[in-house]
Amino acid sequence: MTIQNRNIEFADLPLEDAEQPPQLETSPKKEATGSKEEQEKPGFKIRELLDGTILVRENVLKQLPFVLFLTVLGIIYIGNRFHAERMVRKISEMKTEVGNLRSEEITITSELMNISRPSEVAALVASKNMGLKESMIPPKKLRR
Repeated sequence: MTIQNRNIEFADLPLEDAEQPPQLETSPKKEATGSKEEQEKPGFKIRELLDGTILVRENVLKQLPFVLFLTVLGIIYIGNRFHAERMVRKISEMKTEVGNLRSEEITITSELMNISRPSEVAALVASKNMGLKESMIPPKKLRR
């Protein structure tokens, strides 16, 4: 295993003319020398991200409406999820309340049926001393 010297001295680098565009290497094998140019991608620099100048680039400004659209969709999605969870909680509370009311309705109906029997009505009237007596003559049907 060999250790490569990864230090770069800027005094040894050749100066490029301002008129010539930088030439890109097209070789498939590229040795990692640890230079600053290889560590940073040409379209993205960490310094630009940290100081915020990346936000004023032309390609970022072109994508701004789409980013805002995605932000609005995200907010709508989050709001919809909160609304759905609230509705699920409300539905479960209503189911519990309906179950309680149904059992109360059954209890009251059975009590009413018990109280409305003729023998129970006669006992209730006798206990209240209302002076009413049960008729021994059956009722007659009226005809037109």
